[in-house]
Amino acid sequence: MLRDFSGQSFFMGVLTAVVGFVSSFAVVLHGLSAMGASEAEQASALLIVCVSQSVLAVFFSLRTRMPVMMAWSTPGAALLAATGSIEGGFPAAIGAFVLCGLLIAITGLFRPLGTAIRRIPAPLASAMLAGILVGLCLAPVKAVAFDPRLGLPIVLTFMAVSAWRRLWAVPAALAAFVLVLLLGGELPADALARLEGAIHPDLVFVMPDFTLSGFVSVALPLFIVTMASQNIPGIAILKAHGYEPPAGPLFAATGLFSAISAFFGALPTNLAAITAAMCAGEDAHPDPARRYWAAVIGGGAYIFLGLLAGGIIAFVAMSPPILLQAVAGLALIGALSNAVHAAFHERETREAAAITFVVTASGISFAGISGAFWGLLAGGLMLGLSNFVQTLKK
Repeated sequence: MLRDFSGQSFFMGVLTAVVGFVSSFAVVLHGLSAMGASEAEQASALLIVCVSQSVLAVFFSLRTRMPVMMAWSTPGAALLAATGSIEGGFPAAIGAFVLCGLLIAITGLFRPLGTAIRRIPAPLASAMLAGILVGLCLAPVKAVAFDPRLGLPIVLTFMAVSAWRRLWAVPAALAAFVLVLLLGGELPADALARLEGAIHPDLVFVMPDFTLSGFVSVALPLFIVTMASQNIPGIAILKAHGYEPPAGPLFAATGLFSAISAFFGALPTNLAAITAAMCAGEDAHPDPARRYWAAVIGGGAYIFLGLLAGGIIAFVAMSPPILLQAVAGLALIGALSNAVHAAFHERETREAAAITFVVTASGISFAGISGAFWGLLAGGLMLGLSNFVQTLKK
């Protein structure tokens, strides 16, 4: 096993972890903050989810000899940010995270549930995701309007680097955010002391509150988004590179770890998609049988990044919230464009997808249930009626 290790795999593994963390942690912080998590709870969540990703990636990659990379649910975090605080506050959100993890685990153990998830029309699931993302992707524009001196450098950096190499665009925007805050922001006099005091996060236990509104508003949409946008594509990417991953055990393990880590504030852990492609490609190693080491190294690197979560959050807290939201919005631009294309590509489902998108994007909750659920329900009803009418015509 050790003879399969190479410097190329080591470099790609570290790069994968850094890109995965840097490109989307702003979205995670925005989502947790919207749910009512304190700075300490956000740091705890980042630490424990990094540990979960690390343990699962290392274990499954070594066991299967495949580059099985893990990630947090970035679309799920976007859903949390769009949903905002729910009745019962953060404990109710934690209860929803636990239930979501259990649903993912059951999907891995109970094949009919996985089949049911795959039968959700892909255009509607994509339209729901696009409706969740569109409001968040407006944050860069709002940041420029808030203060062009602070917001414009972040946006222009993203655009310039994206035109050159898309993979580095978000890390570059984050670097611009740091420079803007250091050079143009007003840091408090005790900034360095605050960073030193918060550099290592502590785990914060949160007693979950299981509520019906939390289950319907957060757990169910989070489950659907995580499965449709992360777990199923993650399996597909590995298969596209010639691997045959054990889907059932992977879903069961990620769901169980998600349910446990939720008690410390973490949102679900799932199969990676983009970073999985990095570990499974030729850049990780010319020999496909040796690429699993990239995922092993990447998984291990996540622990180091998680240990820095407290200092990262303390630094971010010194900036105007709209600036971090701008970075998060830029990180989601690619996901939004892909979701919009998938939602409206098929002519037969375009109207139903539009209804799903509009209802979800409205952000309006009814009976304590978020717009994401109602959007999917409304779009499903429209699609069912359209299919029924077409059947009558025949």
